[in-house]
Amino acid sequence: MQAIVMRETGGPEVLGLELISDPEIVTPTQIKVEIKAAGVNPIDTKLRSRGVFVPDGLPAVLGCDGAGIVVDIGSEASAFREGDEVWFCQGGLGGLQGNYAEYIVIEESDCCRKPASIDFAHAAAAPLVLITAWEALFGRAHLAEGQTLLVHAGAGGVGHVAIQLAKQVGARVLTTVSSPKKAEFVRSLGADTVINYRESDFAEEVMRLTDGAGADVVLDTVGPEVFSASIPVTAHYGDLVTLLDPGADVDWKEARTRNLRIGFTLMLTPMLRALTQARSDQVAILSNCSEFIDSGSMKISLSDSLPLAQAAVAHRMIEEGHTRGKIVLIP
Repeated sequence: MQAIVMRETGGPEVLGLELISDPEIVTPTQIKVEIKAAGVNPIDTKLRSRGVFVPDGLPAVLGCDGAGIVVDIGSEASAFREGDEVWFCQGGLGGLQGNYAEYIVIEESDCCRKPASIDFAHAAAAPLVLITAWEALFGRAHLAEGQTLLVHAGAGGVGHVAIQLAKQVGARVLTTVSSPKKAEFVRSLGADTVINYRESDFAEEVMRLTDGAGADVVLDTVGPEVFSASIPVTAHYGDLVTLLDPGADVDWKEARTRNLRIGFTLMLTPMLRALTQARSDQVAILSNCSEFIDSGSMKISLSDSLPLAQAAVAHRMIEEGHTRGKIVLIP
């Protein structure tokens, strides 16, 4: 089969299209999936440039997100039949093959039926960001009806689904963006108030919009500088959740004074640490989100759909930071 293989760390040019052996079912509960689309995430670019999580994990096929058609099942697999359409977040961290390929073999317990109302490209764009946003908002912060949420970078992959998940539970959503076009986009998703951080100070705006109280929950999808600036705009006894390392220079005094609950979300942990129950919980999240998508109450934004051979182009686009929504590769 064709696959994008990474044999060394470096720039996008280290991603090469190669012919490799098809994966084979080795346990009775595995299924083989013909990949119709593979999602590209920022974590892929970091693994490419810094190295995979697994020692001696090269060469590697990257790509955590996938969607496709079941083409073979193990002798004890019972959840799916050949021809079923599935989506999943599995592999691509080094060791286990990822989804930048034509086929993948995975445990059937790691799969979920694809939402019927969307195509493979939109489905492949969604699993990692949906699970990440859900775990951050509900697993860490326990976001509830009537609370105010601040989502940083609302037009991004995680941000655009976090806005929609928050509206599902009746939260008020404030979000930051960098352009009028992105502002229009997040409003279409249900954001109540949009702050263009290039035109105004987001911290001042949040405090003004909340009458000095701050946001009950803040989701940082950007990094250390934004994390630190978000501490004084998180309400007392509120939740500040980050997807990234906040860095070693955080002044924690105000966070302590405000009695903030600081949360970290890395949805890859169950894969990295083989946490069976947590993996099951993540598949349940996809099942719940599938219902939202099929009901029309949630949309997945697809920025670009590129041929598999253009994986390097997709990585460059993500690293330039100008994408809105997600990018997928089509084998």
